[in-house]
Amino acid sequence: MTQRIAVLTGDVIDSLKVEDRQRLYALLDQTLAGLASRHGGRSERFRGDGFQLALPRATAAMEVAIALRAALIEHSEADQRWDARIAVAVGPASWPGNGRLAAADSEPFVRSGHDLDALSEGSSHLSLALLDETDDGSLALLTRYLDDMVASWSRYSAEVVRLSLESETSQQAMADHLGIRQPSVHKRLRAARWPLLADTLTYLNERLAEKDKRR
Repeated sequence: MTQRIAVLTGDVIDSLKVEDRQRLYALLDQTLAGLASRHGGRSERFRGDGFQLALPRATAAMEVAIALRAALIEHSEADQRWDARIAVAVGPASWPGNGRLAAADSEPFVRSGHDLDALSEGSSHLSLALLDETDDGSLALLTRYLDDMVASWSRYSAEVVRLSLESETSQQAMADHLGIRQPSVHKRLRAARWPLLADTLTYLNERLAEKDKRR
């Protein structure tokens, strides 16, 4: 059965420079598994720092990409920033079932892999391709905007973004969880440009869901 899915293919930037790669891979596995479970998808890590995440619904694709990058940045080593290139492709495909994601050859899997290769040759770390509709340029512009926003985050900003994406909670509850004061949480969210980020992701979620509503 064909359905509209999202495929995220990525790799960790400069992973060979990471001293404790086992910690990096454990974090990557844990984060991928958590996101797959939350969204009913499947994930797989390959060749050390490479990964793929398939989602049965395209709606949250960009939110998931941002959450994954936030987790990596949050847990960066003191002398090295952790981050990832992620290519997102959305389109109709047969769900891969229990087979290996790396062996899947439907168009969203192939396209996301090709787009990741293109990211590796440039300075951008995030891309979005819609295979079943034409982008008027607005989605590409918003993707560049999100990419630039993430690039400015500190580990502390990434942490509060990740927590905000995981659950709707008050700043005071987040402060209690982190063991800091509420004004500090507010400052970190402001540094991460959270209101703009949240509104942008809400728009993208609704935009990606439009095609599903028409099916």
